[in-house]
Amino acid sequence: MSTAPNHNPSYLYIDIDVAPLLFFFLGRLLSSPFASIHTHSLRHRKRTMKFNPRVSSSRRKSRKAHFTAPSSVRRVLMSAPLSAELRSKYGVRSMPVRKDDEVQVVRGTFKGREGKVVQVYRRKWIIHVERITREKVNGSTVNVGVAPSKVVITKLKLDKDRKALLDRKARGRAAADKAKGAKFTTEDVAAAAAAAAALPSRRSIEMN
Repeated sequence: MSTAPNHNPSYLYIDIDVAPLLFFFLGRLLSSPFASIHTHSLRHRKRTMKFNPRVSSSRRKSRKAHFTAPSSVRRVLMSAPLSAELRSKYGVRSMPVRKDDEVQVVRGTFKGREGKVVQVYRRKWIIHVERITREKVNGSTVNVGVAPSKVVITKLKLDKDRKALLDRKARGRAAADKAKGAKFTTEDVAAAAAAAAALPSRRSIEMN
């Protein structure tokens, strides 16, 4: 930009040759990271509030809790959902995977494969399923690890402790559904209907 030929300092004009260069720098300025600071801060300002003070949102603390979790904690975290038949039979959605359970892979490279669990490798957060293997260069066969979140339990290995766990989970789920759902059970509704039918109607009272 420069002053006009009439030497009037209040009059400014843009040379035709300089205009493309000026617009180029303006575009670079608007697309710079400094121009997006405001929108970036607004986007991060919309985070939901954390209500549980015992749960940390720190990435560092979450990673430490994951990699240093003891075996008892990993057992619970390495749970898998039950199939529709088992869910309706026991009233339980998921169970910790254990050896001799039969599972079906529903996601990943081995989707559709079924087999018995031969090992629960808690140190690596994986399980080994029979017939899900690969051949090494030296010709030996090794198991391929599968994450428990990618399988569905189709048959449970039941023993005394497993049956007790199923009963506890079913009772807890039934109590939670009752508290969350209707305030009255079917028996309560039937009893109230019978009591209402036994009472005289309002019209008969008015007629008397």
